Amino acid sequence: MSDRHFNWWVHQWQSFSAALVFYTCLPVPASWTLDFSGMARFAPIIGIAIGILLGLLDAILAAFNAAPLTGSAVVIIAAIALTGGLHLDGAIDLADGLAVLDPQRRLDVMRDSVAGAFGAMAAVAIVVLKVAALADLAGDRAFALMTAAGWGRWGQIVAIVHYPYLRTQGKGSLHQSHQSWRDLLPGAIALLILALVHFNAHPDRWFISLGSVILGVTLSTGIGAWIAKQLGGHTGDTYGAIVEWTEALMLVGLSILSR
Repeated sequence: MSDRHFNWWVHQWQSFSAALVFYTCLPVPASWTLDFSGMARFAPIIGIAIGILLGLLDAILAAFNAAPLTGSAVVIIAAIALTGGLHLDGAIDLADGLAVLDPQRRLDVMRDSVAGAFGAMAAVAIVVLKVAALADLAGDRAFALMTAAGWGRWGQIVAIVHYPYLRTQGKGSLHQSHQSWRDLLPGAIALLILALVHFNAHPDRWFISLGSVILGVTLSTGIGAWIAKQLGGHTGDTYGAIVEWTEALMLVGLSILSR
């Protein structure tokens, strides 16, 4: 392997490690070198990995005969813990901002770290939707968790590369100078492979596999477009809101398809 190819692989690993640190609370060795430039392209893969961990937790709870509703609540709380509430916090701030009638004040309200009534209601709505939809899933639960988390983060990349960033500072500004349309490919390929693996394992449930792709593309791009229309662009908070609402509505959609 040439030095050029070796350095390329090293850069990919450093970006992936940075994404792991940025998007989750999972510990990494202090000796690892992190490269935060372009890390968002790994967000969907991080999402799939989170879904795998949640699927394992769900299987353990089922092995101990946990009731579906109780198990689903534990899994969704674990999901919030794994991300440190990063995305849910963004959904809360967006809801508070959109509650303001004056568009010029929305970003200022979203910057306020104190959650308002509309933000609290949005958080409750998201968590309840996720728990209820997951509890209604008789099967495909691990697949639903992986695909929802993956597509939510893929929609975040669409928003990063397609819409203007509305702040001069903030966590979201890390992405702006280092992302391009080609960064959509790794996550899209991983999610399509995930759907194909599900189809191969459950050909009789092909509509779940196909539905996951249709729902994923539609929701992840549609939610981002709607938010951009309200605000004129995106912020780090809105990236998180895309993740949360895409996950919640995908789980609802998959629960309906599975009936």
